[in-house]
Amino acid sequence: MAPSTRSVQIYIKSNGNAFHKLWKSNPQQVPSLTPTNIHKCQINEGDAGNVGCILLWNYFHDGKECVIKTITQDIDEGKNSVTFKGLEGDLMEFYKTFVAHVQVDNHGPDSIVTWTVEYEKLDPNAPDLDTLMEFYKKVTKDIETHHLQN
Repeated sequence: MAPSTRSVQIYIKSNGNAFHKLWKSNPQQVPSLTPTNIHKCQINEGDAGNVGCILLWNYFHDGKECVIKTITQDIDEGKNSVTFKGLEGDLMEFYKTFVAHVQVDNHGPDSIVTWTVEYEKLDPNAPDLDTLMEFYKKVTKDIETHHLQN
């Protein structure tokens, strides 16, 4: 199967730099900000905020508990982006490759969060990423709500 890409943009009113810093340096705090979607993020190897850090995520997607192990593949401060590559877990049962980029563009008091996923299906019948894009929207809005309250 040929590689594909899916993206979703979400406008937020909270501080985009704080959003980027969360994903870059403190991903293990994400579950406390969106507990109905992400239940746990544990550093498995390395240090958060560094390329090569391996994270184990427990999350709720498509009506079931899921797990994915990721490696922080890239951190680009100039673009306010962090890239996570899937290593193993539920998503990897359907996709040969799975790379998620989260990027924040600041526009005055508002920011745009863009989630982009590059993936290659193992099988043509593997699910598309529509529900995962909705998942990323929910996670982003939960984090925005928390940031606006504090």
